[in-house]
Amino acid sequence: MVKVGIIGGSGFDDPRLIENIKRIKKHTPYGATSDLLVIGTYQGVDIVILARHGEGHRIPPSQVNFRANIWAMKELGVTHILATTAVGSLREEIKPGELVFPDQFIDRTTQRKSTFFEGNQVCHISMAEPFCPKLRLRLSQTAKELGLDHHPKGTIITIEGPRFSTRAESNMFRQWGADVINMSTVPEVVLAREAGICYATIAMSTDYDCWHESETSVTWEMIAEVMKKNVENVKRLLFAVIPQIEDKNCECREAIKKAMV
Repeated sequence: MVKVGIIGGSGFDDPRLIENIKRIKKHTPYGATSDLLVIGTYQGVDIVILARHGEGHRIPPSQVNFRANIWAMKELGVTHILATTAVGSLREEIKPGELVFPDQFIDRTTQRKSTFFEGNQVCHISMAEPFCPKLRLRLSQTAKELGLDHHPKGTIITIEGPRFSTRAESNMFRQWGADVINMSTVPEVVLAREAGICYATIAMSTDYDCWHESETSVTWEMIAEVMKKNVENVKRLLFAVIPQIEDKNCECREAIKKAMV
């Protein structure tokens, strides 16, 4: 049975969209989740929503308890996660306001717990295809049907933050082949794979990163303004995709069985 988790910002627990809303606290072995979990239904599909940075965006990227968040989703029976994230564009063709559905990531984080397995059991999880291809295809097809400007694939680089990149770093990331940049996809996507949950990201391009010298240097105010304009498009996409998700066998959900030493 499909149960969809939505991880991202506020606005997706709109009572006009979701029925039977409840807010619950979920205990985990890894501590507290970022916020209360919002549970409800949409067109008969069970949904669990979590604000990654807490209410009012009070938790910086390096302090998000990713393990608690994903563990809680798993304990609640979530089978698929759709994660939203603001990203800076590293490519001229990815314009502010457009969506990207990444198929690869580069990890530049340094301080985060990126596995559930820290005891006597070792896990070497495969991340060759880190984002669920079935979910990505569904997102891309639906975005096209809705007339949303989007890119069906791309490489996302996650930096530690909370600071933004220097211009030298931004140009280096472009040389590495990264297309967009953020501070939250890793280790969230890795933990979802360890938990046996299909995971896909809806990346919202909010600005050109500082490599683009003709543009004003990025600020949080700029990001928030573009996100505000784009959130309705993302809502439309999410709630068009959710009823289409099917409970079928997927390598994402089976990978953990081959990863244990």
